[in-house]
Amino acid sequence: MSNAVIAVDGPGASGKTTVGRLLAHKLRYKFLDTGAMYRAITWAALEAGVSPKDSRRLVSLAQEQRMEVAFQQDGQGLVLVDGRDVAAHLREESVEQSVSLVSQVPGVRDILVELQRRVAEEGRMVMAGRDIGTVVLPHAPIKVFLTASVAERARRRHAELQASGHGVPYQDVLEYLAKRDKLDSERKVAPLRPALDAHVLATDGLSAEMVVERILEMVRLQSWA
Repeated sequence: MSNAVIAVDGPGASGKTTVGRLLAHKLRYKFLDTGAMYRAITWAALEAGVSPKDSRRLVSLAQEQRMEVAFQQDGQGLVLVDGRDVAAHLREESVEQSVSLVSQVPGVRDILVELQRRVAEEGRMVMAGRDIGTVVLPHAPIKVFLTASVAERARRRHAELQASGHGVPYQDVLEYLAKRDKLDSERKVAPLRPALDAHVLATDGLSAEMVVERILEMVRLQSWA
């Protein structure tokens, strides 16, 4: 299952999605951002009027919703909820503020992890998230954990938001990421941490291309790449 999957983990705005997408493109692999799956179920819950604090109803919703991953011609994974492309909703402020709570629910994580493992069986893939190397695919041959200072990550996320027309103050972004880091690292189920055999890469001051090149060096040592 995980023989040809590269696991890329890290905290918010560490660059895992950008790096993972570029890495997959260079290798001609598929790419899946598993964070989009948690955002999708969060969006579905908010649409259905389910509180992100109501664990029981969140699990029921995750069981009832038909979530799929469809790979486009360029290899990018698209998350569908009941056949609907919800990508346009995944960065909405309401989703942003609630996804950490939803992702802490054990039953929700169990359902999504099972789906992620099934998707990984589809072949050569780069899978990005917060627990790919530790929980989802612990036997992946290459595990990378990207990190950067919270100030640097806030700068990146703030720039992304500005570019997309969201005028959120930098300080708000900084505080949100610090809070999200605390929640993710202290949660009881699948806390954010690098796998013991992961390559930890600090990305402060590095471009995505530079980080990808470092990972490609690891990949070149693997006969299956």
